[in-house]
Amino acid sequence: MLLAGAVAVVHGAAVLFMLTGSLLALRWPRVLWLHVPVSLAILGLYLTGSDCPLTTWELALREQAGGPGYDGGFIGHYLTEPLGFPIEATSTQVGIYLVAFLPNLIGYGLLAIRATRTSARDPGTPRHGRRRRTPSPPAAARRAGRRTSSRTSAPDRR
Repeated sequence: MLLAGAVAVVHGAAVLFMLTGSLLALRWPRVLWLHVPVSLAILGLYLTGSDCPLTTWELALREQAGGPGYDGGFIGHYLTEPLGFPIEATSTQVGIYLVAFLPNLIGYGLLAIRATRTSARDPGTPRHGRRRRTPSPPAAARRAGRRTSSRTSAPDRR
């Protein structure tokens, strides 16, 4: 049963990542290399009504351990049915699609806006959109009113 529980946790993490991956990519853009295939695989399974391999694996592990299985899929068993929303109901299906698409629509929309702004800016601007400031002289030298570099100033003649 422990392995079946571990598969269920991994399954939940995959679903959560599918929901939030595009938002995570706003901070860590390389996440997209994992998010896009995971999202497309989950979406494809869901739209075709196919059995998820993780659900099949979890149920097989439960059966091997002598534990009870469940009917239906992961989302219905762990999310919608306990909340009182039958997975077959049209309203539940619409809700699932909204919960799945809305954060991704927002995340990928913001990523697209960022990409168009990045491509439109001048080539001298760094990647994060801020121009680099020239380093300021050390604080102690500024307070003392001294120059910090002999390369940029003429020697003092007293």
